[in-house]
Amino acid sequence: MEKDAPTSVLYNANCPVCNFEITQYARYADREGLPIRFDDLNTDARARWGIDADAAARRLYVLHEGARTSGIPAFIVLWSQMPRYRWLARIIGLPVVRSVASTLYDYALAPLIYRWHLHRLRKQRAA
Repeated sequence: MEKDAPTSVLYNANCPVCNFEITQYARYADREGLPIRFDDLNTDARARWGIDADAAARRLYVLHEGARTSGIPAFIVLWSQMPRYRWLARIIGLPVVRSVASTLYDYALAPLIYRWHLHRLRKQRAA
């Protein structure tokens, strides 16, 4: 993971689902020497993004060559930067597939994971 990489990913390392997936990408990027930086939103790295913690916890963000994307478009940008996942970027990037994937991510998956994140935070605070 490069410090000043042209591609940066902002994710929630406290979320088991997010952390599992992004850790796989980070290991692959590190092993392949890919210029991708992975920033945990729970660290001071989030300040570089200009996104508050709650907004950052709601979805994946990717900054690539100065352009910030989120959600499925962010995944497509990220996957496009990793040779092993380029096929996935191409498939999910197809217009109909992208539309369906974006709808599922925006209205089902991301909200469900975010609510789970909030539930876990409440349990941690109560303990």
